Amino acid sequence: MVIDCSVTMPWLLKNDKTNYSTKVLLSLANQAALVPRLWFLEVANVLLVFERRKRITQAESGRFIELLTQLPVEVDDSVYHRVFDAVISLAREQVLSLYDAVYLELSMRTGMPLATLDKGLIRAARKVGVEVVRFRSS
Repeated sequence: MVIDCSVTMPWLLKNDKTNYSTKVLLSLANQAALVPRLWFLEVANVLLVFERRKRITQAESGRFIELLTQLPVEVDDSVYHRVFDAVISLAREQVLSLYDAVYLELSMRTGMPLATLDKGLIRAARKVGVEVVRFRSS
């Protein structure tokens, strides 16, 4: 599955955890996730924002980064060859940020489902026929 930053960051803060994000994290015990290199920039940016707002410490950021490096995450760089054509067109058509369109394009191209908490991205994924990761209720 392709995971985005919105599903990743709740793993950091206990108060922000969602059942969905927890299930995505647990599923990584059985499968690898695919991310565009952009994911690292987005995660790092959120960590800096959280530090500046005193929601976490620099040490907590470091521990979270260590956790992320232990996860089975594969990186796709080929999307950057499509930014000025396919990705920007997709962002325009689906009224997404370019960043969100990168995740959607990756899912479309690979046929992998998308794990996200972003409502606009979920809507766009469904519109273009990309499967959004769902879990059965237990």
